[in-house]
Amino acid sequence: MGATKWRIFTIAITGTCKNEGMPELPEVETARRLIADEALHRRIADVDDSDTFVCRPHSPGELRAALTGRTLTAARRRGKSMWCETSEDGPDLGIHLGMGGRILVTSADGRVAEGGGPRRRDAQRHKAEWDRFTLSFADGGSLVLFDQRRLGRVRLNPAIDALGPDAADVTPAEFRGLITRGSVAVKARLLDQSRIAGVGNLLADEILWQARVHPAARTDTLRPADADRLYHALESALKSAIARGGVHTGDVIAARHPGGTCPRCGAEMRHGTVGGRSTWWCSREQALTEGQAPTTVR
Repeated sequence: MGATKWRIFTIAITGTCKNEGMPELPEVETARRLIADEALHRRIADVDDSDTFVCRPHSPGELRAALTGRTLTAARRRGKSMWCETSEDGPDLGIHLGMGGRILVTSADGRVAEGGGPRRRDAQRHKAEWDRFTLSFADGGSLVLFDQRRLGRVRLNPAIDALGPDAADVTPAEFRGLITRGSVAVKARLLDQSRIAGVGNLLADEILWQARVHPAARTDTLRPADADRLYHALESALKSAIARGGVHTGDVIAARHPGGTCPRCGAEMRHGTVGGRSTWWCSREQALTEGQAPTTVR
């Protein structure tokens, strides 16, 4: 992009494994698809950017001035990062979903469609103050960042250069090289956004469970067969989570609790901390193989 083009971007993540459990790639992809299907090519008549915490460091009115009169022309995503291009070489618009934020798009006839983080069963009734950022369209509809916990963010010009290849697009050869390099715990490598962008804590546990790989196994001890199983598990887990509504729908996720048992073999689920994150694995099928000396598991 030229120097004159601004960029508003979502989910500023640097290359560490300290990402939160939500949102993960499937939730962000759900929001991106919603915007692509429902919000493009509608003229922006007004912008509510008055929430100074969500829109920091921008002052009220700054985003309004940049976006009013334009249209969203495309919705993009890389890993957990999502942005929309705008017309007339205008700024890109990005929205950080936070831990449970959702995108709500209202059509001209009042129909509301939602995408993003999963809807909580115990969710309270919608309150207007939870609408953190709003694009009002000239046709009477809108695009809203709804975020009860106020952990989302709208921001100008964050860099994405630190992000690795998108987890949904990484090739088998790229993945094999990224996943086996170094000697960190394999779960920490999956969570490292500078290596593979888009995998969070729940998705990592699901991938490792599907591949029958212990989360603390060192990356330099993974065999080619291990790397191939992990790649196919990544593909399978992403496809399933996007189709079913989020990473919380994974096959092993409901078993991640004290007393939980493996959905595949019935063995006890084990718990520890790997790469600084709460981690669950099957005590039987994800046992460490000979030579896979574990990194620290607490």
